[in-house]
Order: sequence, then structure tokens, then C-alpha cells
Amino acid sequence: MTPQAMVATSRRATDLERALRTVIRGQDDVLRLALVSIFAKGHLLIEGAPGVGKTTLGQALARAIDCSFQRVQFTSDMLPSDVLGISIYSAIEQKFEFKRGPVFANVLLADEINRTTPKTQSALLEAMNEGQVTMDAHSYPLPQPFLVIATQNPIEHHGTYPLPESQLDRFLMRVRMGYPDGDAEREILRSEAGTAQLEQLRPVLNATDVLDIQQAVTRVHVDEALITYALSIVRKTRESDHLSLGVSPRGSQMFYHAAQAMAFLDGRDYCTPEDFKPLAVAVFAHRVVVSSLYASTLKKSEQAEQVLREIVESVPVPL
Repeated sequence: MTPQAMVATSRRATDLERALRTVIRGQDDVLRLALVSIFAKGHLLIEGAPGVGKTTLGQALARAIDCSFQRVQFTSDMLPSDVLGISIYSAIEQKFEFKRGPVFANVLLADEINRTTPKTQSALLEAMNEGQVTMDAHSYPLPQPFLVIATQNPIEHHGTYPLPESQLDRFLMRVRMGYPDGDAEREILRSEAGTAQLEQLRPVLNATDVLDIQQAVTRVHVDEALITYALSIVRKTRESDHLSLGVSPRGSQMFYHAAQAMAFLDGRDYCTPEDFKPLAVAVFAHRVVVSSLYASTLKKSEQAEQVLREIVESVPVPL
């Protein structure tokens, strides 16, 4: 891709971010991380209380990139077939026909994913990792681009099933969607709570544009010194006395790709330390396990974030 084409593609990504900000108010950081996820071919786990805009974010993103969207409300009685689909015997054709489930969409909103059983949670593993669904020895490719936006309420734990480490590791990053500040919430009220804005949102990109951007992101240059910097952070998570489980090789790969996507969104074809440093907590916090010996009054998830911030600050930034 020529430098001119790179600039033009980056501008389209910027236009997308600008359009989404007309619908998602007061959540600029979360919005940017959502775009980093899709441009880095990753998936996003959003934690937040009900009513802060998690569902609206998924709907707005799908509408703005002119892609198919499905929302699944996870419950304790759901089965894997409710997500993936099911084979039904056809008496006319005298064979089984596969009826596709809601996972066959470009953007899948897995709402309150921790309310369903581990068996149903694991049904998404192949889809998220390989972009396909295997049923009755047949593999069915998912539409591309493919993005899972999963939500969970971190406050209420009654009737929930915490995501296992193998499932969490499939998400590129975990972000918290909190309450907007006073000015942003005032704008939300004046814009009819964002409903009208969402309906008026017009596509900025299409599926082909997103695939082009994903390909352009892989061409963003990362200097060897920055790779050493990123790996030093990863190594310290594995050596830390405060963590019983460090970052996996998949985590370091996703860190690398996320930094490339962040640089691309800023209109650059090269990475800097500032592309890596702000992403470390969002990409790593859900992949590590805090040691039981670590003394803190914070919740486990907040403890992981605190340890990671200390690790990132302890690693010298390359000049």
C-alpha cells in the first residue's frame, strides 16, 4: 500500500470514529478501544452497569460499518445450538440441513455472557479464534469482518458463571464502561437519550473497507526496540511475585497488533511507545491472575490493573 493510500484509508477510519461519537457520548476512550479491537481483528469484553450504552455501542458500530448485527441475551438455560445453530433433518431433501445461529453475523453482541453456563460460553471459542463454526464434522466460515462484543455486569454476581481463563484469553481487551460525566450526560438527555441519533446514523464504511483497514494495520512498522519493550512488559508479568499467571504468547501477539491499530488510528504508519503503553492494562488485565499472597483491599480485577500499571512504569521506555 502506497503512503497516499495509507493516508486515505486512515482518514476513513477517522471518519468512522467521528460518526460514532455523535451517538456514543462521554465514552471516547471505550469507543477508540472498540475500533482498535475490530481493526486489529480482535474481540472486545465490556464491563459496566446496566444502561451505560454497551448495547448501543455494538449497534452503532455495526450500523456505521454497514455490517450485519445480532444481539444474544445470554441466560442460564441457553444451549450452544442457540448461538451456533442446529442441524435439522429435512424429510423432503432426506438429509440434515444446518440452520445458522446468530453467531453468523459481522458483529455479535453477547449480552451478559457470564450469565450462561461454561458449556455455552465455550461454544464461542472456535468462532472467536478461527472465524468458523464446526457442526457435524462440517466447518462453516463466519462472515468477515467478525467481531464479538461481550458484556458483563461486574456488580451483580448472583446466577453468574465467571469466564474461564481460556475464554478470557480470546478477547483482545477488556474495558470498563462507566457513567458519563455531567456535560456528556446533559448532551445525552438533550439528544433524546441517543435513540434518534442511532436511527439517523448512516454507514461510513462497508465490510470491504474494514477488511482493507485490517490489512493496512498489519503493515504498520514496529521497530525492534519497541518489540523488546513490549516483550519486557510481558516477561515481567510472568516473573512478578504478585501474579500467579502471566501473559500468554497469544496476549503478546494481541498487544503487538493492538499497538499497530492504535498507530493507524492516529494516522501513522509506524508505532511509538505511546501506542503500547496505554494499551497494556486493557489488553493484559483479564489475562493475568493475581497471586493469593498479594495483599490489597481492591477487587481482583482492580488488583490486576494496579499490578500491571506498576509493571509498565518499571520498564524503561525506549528512546
